[in-house]
Amino acid sequence: MPGPLLVGGSVSIPEAELGWRFSRSSGPGGQGVNTTDSRVELSFDVAATTALPPPLKARALERLAPRLVDGVLTISASEYRSQLRNREAAKARLAHALAQAIAPPPKNRRATKPSRGAVERRLTAKRHRSALKRLRRTDDA
Repeated sequence: MPGPLLVGGSVSIPEAELGWRFSRSSGPGGQGVNTTDSRVELSFDVAATTALPPPLKARALERLAPRLVDGVLTISASEYRSQLRNREAAKARLAHALAQAIAPPPKNRRATKPSRGAVERRLTAKRHRSALKRLRRTDDA
């Protein structure tokens, strides 16, 4: 569990840059859940990190802007009764969010048009369907 958080192929976040907070969970569990600190908040300062190269850091700051508070990304997890499992869930969510944020932009879509044969087949099928429907009509209308 302890150790750097692996985000991508060459990107890892050192444990020292992750901030943990624990509080009481309102999630699943019985009587004992109210007495244990099983809710986990994992904080990562994207703006001040040295783990990301400058271009990836800029991309992450831009893409995560709505989720950041003063440059800090906070992930909370309280779906499990165990603090350890909530810590693992928070780490996985942070890794996923950062991986999406630093991913390169998708390639631009090249516009294409259907081939002449495809257009002709579609129009032939429409004419055939139209003729069938025309044959079903009654002429007394």
